[in-house]
Amino acid sequence: MALGSFSFCQIATPPVSVPSPGRASCTSKKLAIKMSISTMREKMKMVWVWTENKEVFCASVERGWSTFLFHSKNRQLANDWSSTAAIQPLFLEGSQVMDDRHKRIALFYNVTTPQDLQILKPEEIEADNMVISFQGEWQVIPAENVVAAFQGFKGAVLAVSTSSSDAQVFLEALDQGLDGVVLKVDSLEEIIRLKGYFDRRNADCTRLELTRATISKVGSFARGLFLVHSECLETNYIASRPFRVNAGPVHAYVAVPGGKTSYLSELCAGKEVLVVDKKGSWRTATVGRVKIESRPLILVEAKEGDETYNIFLQNAETVGLICPCRDDNAKTVIPVTSLKVGDEVLLRKQGGARHTGIEITEFIVEK
Repeated sequence: MALGSFSFCQIATPPVSVPSPGRASCTSKKLAIKMSISTMREKMKMVWVWTENKEVFCASVERGWSTFLFHSKNRQLANDWSSTAAIQPLFLEGSQVMDDRHKRIALFYNVTTPQDLQILKPEEIEADNMVISFQGEWQVIPAENVVAAFQGFKGAVLAVSTSSSDAQVFLEALDQGLDGVVLKVDSLEEIIRLKGYFDRRNADCTRLELTRATISKVGSFARGLFLVHSECLETNYIASRPFRVNAGPVHAYVAVPGGKTSYLSELCAGKEVLVVDKKGSWRTATVGRVKIESRPLILVEAKEGDETYNIFLQNAETVGLICPCRDDNAKTVIPVTSLKVGDEVLLRKQGGARHTGIEITEFIVEK
């Protein structure tokens, strides 16, 4: 876990995510869409598909997604596809999304800067629905800001995503997620992956078969603590919060004075933890507040020699790991959203076994 002051930690719970109901086969004849009751959930998640690829169109219809977005110049393509499957074609005309009867269905916004996001005020929007296309590198934080700002908005808010992984980010933002996504792809694999995501989330089970088992091991990795940066960096989308570290899930470890570790779940106001800089200098700090929320997490795995270490962190641009200190002008932080194979980060190696946070000598395997 992070060697850093802690005031924010995350836990993961599966979101309620549902594709648009229906199921059809893409053949040469017009096909009916059948309602699939097993995919219904408390809150419907909408999926519109934006493509000019016939294979992607067929795969989408076969998976029950019948709403397609076209540029207004592609009306003939929409007519051709409507003759082979029962679909709902929508057309992008400037900043408006219209149906085939020229009725406005939604407004379309491009968001490139934080200023673009700030002008979106739910109470001033005269439309039933909204489609937002995030043009910048940042995706997670802007999506979370939209979810927070549009609570109580009478219509649906959808985000344009160019991959199934981005779609998942939008559908899980702030646990609640946006109302849906417009999947703009020409890859059949992205359709398959997104449907697989919905299938995993929508398992129609109300009771699970339980088997008796004996506890053999409890805990998280203690032998390698990652250095997680505080949220003090200046960004356009969110204010600097130098007092806060987005530390991870409640089962993870954090370093505390006396060479010990503590589970994040054990922290509370008044408890001391270690804070460490990129050169390894450390001091103690007192926890002022612990905040636990449900957020999407990402697994980060690092190797040093033959040893492997891992950590779960929130999948957001404001959460970052520390780079090795090479020179004063080198990049200091890598956001978890930008991590790639080969990147180097800092961690503290420790002894393998812990008992109530105290290092002991015994056989242990963590994986």
